[in-house]
Amino acid sequence: SPEHKLRLVTALQANEQICAMTGDGVNDAPALKKADIGVAMGIKGTEVTKEAASMVLADDNFSSIVSAVEEGRTIYDNLRKTLLFILPTNGAEAVVIVSAILFGMTLPVTPVQILWINMVTTVTLAIALAFEPIEENTMEMPPRDPNTPIIGRYFLLRILFVSAIIGGITLYVFNFYSGNNGSIALARTVSVNTVVIGELFYLFNCRKMRESTLTHGFFKNKVVFISSGALILLQLGFNYLPFMQVWFGSVNTDLTQWMLPLLCGVAVFAFVEIEKKIAEKLR
Repeated sequence: SPEHKLRLVTALQANEQICAMTGDGVNDAPALKKADIGVAMGIKGTEVTKEAASMVLADDNFSSIVSAVEEGRTIYDNLRKTLLFILPTNGAEAVVIVSAILFGMTLPVTPVQILWINMVTTVTLAIALAFEPIEENTMEMPPRDPNTPIIGRYFLLRILFVSAIIGGITLYVFNFYSGNNGSIALARTVSVNTVVIGELFYLFNCRKMRESTLTHGFFKNKVVFISSGALILLQLGFNYLPFMQVWFGSVNTDLTQWMLPLLCGVAVFAFVEIEKKIAEKLR
């Protein structure tokens, strides 16, 4: 009866579970309304049922519900990956600026250069993670506790870890090139390159949250490689185009001056992959 169905939904919700209810008749409407997600049949379902539901199955096929869950988990994972990628950019900048203020240093990057870093990494790299396909073991994971924060303790530690690596190497690079009366403009240009290249390598770490990036499916998301190419072109423009040098205070860099930024990127990628392995063993 309608009362029994309603009691079942209420009991599941009292157990702190997210409850979905499917139905096609008028007597299903109260339970559909009460459930977190009411699913009505699009072909056989009554109008009352469809009005009470949050979602309507156009094909009346229960396997479509599984596909919807899979898509939902993929979207949620990709949202977390994007946050996991974006936040260390801001964290690394914070490490650089706060350290410079505390130790009375010249600012390693100017405000307009920070704006450039945020703009190019978000517009090119962060968007690419939205196109990341579902990870193979996504549907094997247990249901997520609805009270779990989108950025948990483990991810927070990852953000701090990556921020410290990129920020620390950037400070070293700036001191290396500005020491002994070196050019501040050159030191700042290489520092910006260090943050951007570090983020570029870290993007590939973020493509998989629970396993190594170097496993199968590395070339599946072509948007990642297109975005990476676009970022490299933009960063070359930042270094070598005269009008960009006027706007952002950058200068020409030779091949040797790209070595430290590249080493930063490799270090970030290697350390995060090692951290993933350790975390997997602990789990």
